[in-house]
Amino acid sequence: MAVTALALNHQLLFFSYPKKRAKSRPLFPKKATLLNSEKKAHIFIVSCSSSSTSPSPEANNQTAESCVNLGLSLFSKGRVKDALVQFETALSLDPNPVEAQAALYNKACCHAYRGEGRKAADCLRTAVRDYNLKFGTILNDPDLASFRALPEFKELQEEARLGGEDIGYSFRRDLKLISEVQAPFRGVRRFFYVAFSAAAGISLFFTAPRLFLAFKGGDGAPDFLETAGNAAINIGGIIVLVALFFWDNKKEEEQLAQISRDETLSRLPLCLSTNRVVELVQLRDTVRPVILAGKKESVSLAIEKAERFRTELLRRGVLLVPVIWGEGRTPQVEKKGFGVSPKAAAALPSIGEDFGKRAQSITAKSKLKSEIRFKSEVVSPEEWERWIKDQQKSEGVTSGEDVYIILRLDGRVRRSGKGMPDWSQIVKELPPMEALLSKLER
Repeated sequence: MAVTALALNHQLLFFSYPKKRAKSRPLFPKKATLLNSEKKAHIFIVSCSSSSTSPSPEANNQTAESCVNLGLSLFSKGRVKDALVQFETALSLDPNPVEAQAALYNKACCHAYRGEGRKAADCLRTAVRDYNLKFGTILNDPDLASFRALPEFKELQEEARLGGEDIGYSFRRDLKLISEVQAPFRGVRRFFYVAFSAAAGISLFFTAPRLFLAFKGGDGAPDFLETAGNAAINIGGIIVLVALFFWDNKKEEEQLAQISRDETLSRLPLCLSTNRVVELVQLRDTVRPVILAGKKESVSLAIEKAERFRTELLRRGVLLVPVIWGEGRTPQVEKKGFGVSPKAAAALPSIGEDFGKRAQSITAKSKLKSEIRFKSEVVSPEEWERWIKDQQKSEGVTSGEDVYIILRLDGRVRRSGKGMPDWSQIVKELPPMEALLSKLER
């Protein structure tokens, strides 16, 4: 579950992912509480405890802040139901926007942990729409991995991509910014479509009366064929320009959908040969993942053939990512907090913003490269399958067919195809990692 911090002015809200999730993670760190005293921190736990059997003097003084803090503490101890009660109580105590966002988000994490996808989606939808929760937080939080594998997440993501009153426009605005970077002249084209359509419309407005006079005939009437030709040119121009405008809009929607899928892909987790779990985004500029999705027999045969080209593929940074249809299993999680057990959390030091900072150093990147081998294993197979099937649908491929997807060094899809890849062709197609083309691809 993300940690929300409140600054002294109650204006700063951020989320972070600590290395060890087993610890209690208060919503408001001690240095940022309104009354910075150990006594108040103690009162939070006593006054808001749902397991207390005797009323305390502070019971009537509970606040949304204290209930959220207590809810986080209860959840870290495995008391999910009690934590959920605290978050619901916080929402009923007239919370400020920061507290309401934290309560809704953490409540959604509780529902996700309990497998209640619809309730989790409702909480997140309200947090995004009314309290400015960034959709990227939902995409990035490993504790919501189980929710991202559910159909409810797909619905929520599609709503956020399209924007609207029910979900807000923040996520769509972020996607459009990325789209404008990838297609910088789309806005210029649209301007000319509108300008020329307006010019043709004005010309047609003055041509129409002349065409009527030419058709009626008489002294001083304009030439009918010439006037009709001018009107036809204006009408044809308007039709073409409007068609181009709508075509460009359709392409933009397809691009936004692809960017959204790319963002989802970047957060899918992998297990390297050293049993280290990383998100795909952490391998950018380091490898070219080749996703092999299909029946077990097909994928195994493709990996066996790839072994013959192992040396050349490694020179080109290829990392095999096998995904077997139907082998997704919900992992057994020890119920001592969101996501994973303390032991497992300690084994996943690379997930979250902390790794992103450490990966800036040359030492960290060198260590990661040394752990990458020829093949990896997928974590959360359900998420991988859902993403691949969404990609198949977007490209008109029957869902469930054997496919391969080759990614670029920057994490975007390079190309894909039905069946399994021709490794000799891939060796010819991909430049070595030290080549200039590979540097330009980063």
